[in-house]
Amino acid sequence: MSLNSTPSSDRVHIGIFGRRNAGKSSIINAITGQNLAIVSDIKGTTTDPVLKAMELLPLGPVVIIDTPGLDDTGELGKLRIQKAYQILNKTDIAVLVIDSTAGMTEADAGILDRIMKKQIPFVIVLNKSDIAGTSNAASSVNMPDVPSDNIIAVSTVTGENIHELKELIARQAPAENEQRIVSDLIQPSDFVVLVVPIDKAAPKGRLILPQQQTIRDILEAGAVSIVVKESELEETLRQLGKAPALVITDSQVFAKVSAVVPSDIPLTSFSILFARYKGSLDTVVRGAKALDTLADGDTILISEGCTHHRQCEDIGTVKLPRWITSYTGKKVNFEFSSGTEFPMDVSKYRLLVHCGGCTLNEREMKYRLKCAEDQDIPITNYGIAIAHMQGILERSIEIFGGVRPL
Repeated sequence: MSLNSTPSSDRVHIGIFGRRNAGKSSIINAITGQNLAIVSDIKGTTTDPVLKAMELLPLGPVVIIDTPGLDDTGELGKLRIQKAYQILNKTDIAVLVIDSTAGMTEADAGILDRIMKKQIPFVIVLNKSDIAGTSNAASSVNMPDVPSDNIIAVSTVTGENIHELKELIARQAPAENEQRIVSDLIQPSDFVVLVVPIDKAAPKGRLILPQQQTIRDILEAGAVSIVVKESELEETLRQLGKAPALVITDSQVFAKVSAVVPSDIPLTSFSILFARYKGSLDTVVRGAKALDTLADGDTILISEGCTHHRQCEDIGTVKLPRWITSYTGKKVNFEFSSGTEFPMDVSKYRLLVHCGGCTLNEREMKYRLKCAEDQDIPITNYGIAIAHMQGILERSIEIFGGVRPL
């Protein structure tokens, strides 16, 4: 990924929902002007959610999500429908495609009810108006609670109202996140030192996403980013000539970096910055305190937002369990999840430890935090947990003015 491209986590996620053969894939191809989705008369062509990052004018950078049919059948069909419903957790704008020749069905009404309960901005597309006729398409759906401005009849065959559909989708876009990663904490010409370990888990030939995004935000602030390995940090600070405005470190070397960076220089981590960026800093700092109350037999869920090839010293499945066991001195159990496989029921866990969520959009991260909150389960993230266990959490959040108490 280049530094000037928009990460998927910062793109508006548009979920396309509907029954088999309602024309979801045709709608995607029509609004994007590309053959992104396979179109077929055979029911169930789309068997799993398919995500595609792209530019969609007039909205800008988006992720289009094509989902399986809501009326799929059989045991596999039930699992596919469940996957479609799970996509709502990361959907910023929902587009419900209805076959206007068949009208509103129970499957359509079911997901629309869920969309409205989750307060997801939505558009209802009455497809195949070239067959049903525009007026008949509109009258085929009885939805008294849905504003008429959210409903549009279109035809992917004739192109009727496709441009208007794109404009309508764009009007549902959520307000842009005004929170910055780091640029509001620094001034033009400031030096910011980023400590980036290069180990087996680091992608070959590039930096990981949070590091790229942080560097970009520093550049936009007119400040200077200096990227070093932890082994070069002490000498770099000695040679700078002036103290940096901030040092940002990878969580895995937090203790080593804290020992090197003088106490009068602000220090934080990428995980902490991104917790603040996604609006969860207070929650995950308080969640870390649960590490001090664990007992033998408790179960901890360690969850990652993405899927990747596990290394022999993987932080989520190897290092964190080892550090937590050593810190608590308790015989606790660990379970793991990754990607979209975040459990809806987390009541069995005593603590959730989540990654920084750099690949998750704001809606999905908030959904996961809400799952924990609703079930009264403390949740923290990798970097916050590590900083707490190493006794440097308070120092790491001083730059934000600390954390508000409950």
